[in-house]
Amino acid sequence: MKILIVEDNLNLLEAIRETLVAERYVCETAEKYTTASEKIYMYTYDVMVVDINLPDGSGLKLIREIKKINPETGIIIISARDSLDNKIEGLELGADDYLTKPFDMAELVVRVKALLRRRNFSGKATISFGNITIDTGRREVTAGTMKINLTKSEYNILLFFFSNPNRVLTKESIAEHIWGDNMDLADSFDFIYSHIRNLRKKITSAGCDDPIRGVYGIGYRLKRDYN
Repeated sequence: MKILIVEDNLNLLEAIRETLVAERYVCETAEKYTTASEKIYMYTYDVMVVDINLPDGSGLKLIREIKKINPETGIIIISARDSLDNKIEGLELGADDYLTKPFDMAELVVRVKALLRRRNFSGKATISFGNITIDTGRREVTAGTMKINLTKSEYNILLFFFSNPNRVLTKESIAEHIWGDNMDLADSFDFIYSHIRNLRKKITSAGCDDPIRGVYGIGYRLKRDYN
């Protein structure tokens, strides 16, 4: 899952980034409103952690923008303001949660995980597709009755497919999901082919059918009607 952190306090920004990266999320950062605004028009994020007070604009305005561009993006507001008016305004604009500074990083992680479960998996921590199950809390994957060991990238790709069953996912969208903004540095999508090939092999080696289907010239999709 891909997260954009928007915070002008560099120490707090880095602390949040390090915490969420340790939880194996792909994280991008922005210190200003203008930088964050550019990013949300260029890339897609599952969650945004947004400070209301930014040096060159309002986090509330940023929420309005993202809800027009990608309404499915989850929003967690963080702010030093303990104002009921600001909290209400943010929630009315479409924010999902609100944390007042200072807050414990463990609480932020819990809020992010809960938000992702609500938005992507109807609040469930364990999700299944055919005979493959992902425990999102433990980051464990079971194929049939066998647990399979996946790399971080393989796990993120599989979870991305589970979040978008039966939808065709382009190679570009998969690359962005794994690498974040750094996908622009990639010379080719060979690494995508490699990760998906390895993922398929691990699934079939566990005795399960491969649910990932290639869509010629476009990308892949997780197909429900496989045998």
